[in-house]
Amino acid sequence: MPVDNDVYNHLSWWDDNQPFATLEAFTPPRFDYFHEVLTSRLGLDLTGQRMLDIGCGGGLLAERFARAGAQVTGVDPSGPSLKAAAEHARAEGLSIRYQEGFAEQLDFPDASFDLVYCCDTLEHVTDTSRAISEAVRVLKPGGYYLYDTINRTFRSRLGMIKMAQDWKSVRFAPKDLHDWNGFIKPAELHALFRTHGLHNEDLVGFASSRPPLELLRAMRSRARGEITYGELGRRFQLRVAKDTSVIYGGYARKVAP
Repeated sequence: MPVDNDVYNHLSWWDDNQPFATLEAFTPPRFDYFHEVLTSRLGLDLTGQRMLDIGCGGGLLAERFARAGAQVTGVDPSGPSLKAAAEHARAEGLSIRYQEGFAEQLDFPDASFDLVYCCDTLEHVTDTSRAISEAVRVLKPGGYYLYDTINRTFRSRLGMIKMAQDWKSVRFAPKDLHDWNGFIKPAELHALFRTHGLHNEDLVGFASSRPPLELLRAMRSRARGEITYGELGRRFQLRVAKDTSVIYGGYARKVAP
């Protein structure tokens, strides 16, 4: 596929001066949404919950769920990313199990996990249907699947491809990190959910709370080396929003057979 997934083998996950620092800055609002869903809406105690992080990368979300008391297992095809995740978790005193694997072929028995989440990953897999099927297989009946990904719209082409990757004056992501044709519309994703036994329960967007011109200035500052990637991410001030035209997420429940 046109996406260059090999980039995950060569960049640091926990360095404010590296591109993935923008993802770290985007992590808090996403975790806050998922945590509110699980604890407030669904009334779950995360302590001891068996959670699978599909496409865990350097462990950004895995560490937050581990601090909330969950027993987290992270899976990713990038060995260097898993090494960085494990080293950072040890330094933070967190117990997280990491293992190499692909979303389309998970090396776990059926119904192994209470909760499964897949963030920043569905736009990178080679077979979205297979990835969802495998997530559902390892999720216990009645369990919840949490997700976020990128919509396939004009706005996502402009923001996530042209501005983030292609245009030198503002870009902040590695070239070919994403392929617009690999993005998936919510209706398409939810149709796959139904095919594989998931019932979608919520749909939200994740968008910046800052004015567009202010964001443009921040991206130009990053491109000129005046601010770090992490600082750029923090200036975005990502939050839950009604706008699902670029980044969207939600949660779904595995329908009991």
